[in-house]
Formats: sequence, C-alpha cells, structure tokens
Amino acid sequence: MDARLFVALWPAPAVRTQLAAARDRWRWRWPKGATPVRSEHLHLTLHFIGAVAQARVPEIAAALDVPSSAFDLTFGRDVLWPHGVAVLEPDGAPPALTALHAALGERLRTLSLPTDERPFKPHVTLARRAAAATPGTDLPAMVWPVHGYALLQSVAGNYEIVRAYDF
Repeated sequence: MDARLFVALWPAPAVRTQLAAARDRWRWRWPKGATPVRSEHLHLTLHFIGAVAQARVPEIAAALDVPSSAFDLTFGRDVLWPHGVAVLEPDGAPPALTALHAALGERLRTLSLPTDERPFKPHVTLARRAAAATPGTDLPAMVWPVHGYALLQSVAGNYEIVRAYDF
C-alpha cells in the first residue's frame, strides 16, 4: 500500500485554535455546499508529495531534515481564490520560510519526488467549494510563531505525523 505524503507547517494547539477562529469568521458567509476544513486538518502546506511506496517513507523522512531557523508568520487577510477556495494568507513570506520551502524542494528533487512548479503562495486553506463566500475586511492580525515543520501522511481522511522537525 502506498503512503500519501505532504510536508507542512503543523500548528501548535494555540495556533490551531486561532486558525479555527479565522475559519469560523467566515461561517455566516459560507454558501450552501461549502466545505470548511476540519480544525484538526488546518495547516500550511510546504510541499505535496503524493503517493509513494510505504518502504520509501523512512528514506524520505530522513532526507527532509533540513536546517532552518524559527520565524513568525503574520496573518490578517481572508482571500477567496479561484474555484471557491477560501484561504488565510500571511502578510508576506519571511526569508526563513522561503529558504525552508526551497531547501525541502531540493531534497525532494534529489529523491526524484515531485515538486510544484508554480510559485510558492503560502496560505492556510479554510474551506473549499465556497465560490460565493465574501472575504472579511479589517481582520485582526494573527501571529504564528513557527518552530518546525512536519512530514505527514493522509490515512483514511486523517492526517498522521510521520516525523516532526524542530528548529
């Protein structure tokens, strides 16, 4: 059986609570059929890897241990992306985040694993199928102190941490 993997900034409980509150600000604006992301699934994807042989997971986990330094992400923008994806975007991408994304991408390429060719747009997905939703304005800023990232596996609709990397 294959493992379905991705690398993400995985929030601590206090940050997850703030992300859920950001998602819930939209609740009265969700159109019928919108699918809000479950609180336990809120995260910021760095790289989606996809399906790989389970036997490769230890190799991948070891290779994705890259040096980085802590940084803060400041959020305060609700945005509705094309195809009805409601997201929370940071005010900018700190250099440490950009460097982490690049270093992880390089490691994935050395393992002959896919990387997204599109420019990196950091965000937290709040809901899908929300095309008629209206983003909020004048939102309170939220700061996410980032001290690590994680390799995760999607199993039967749940996310399991394969390995956490602290810095």
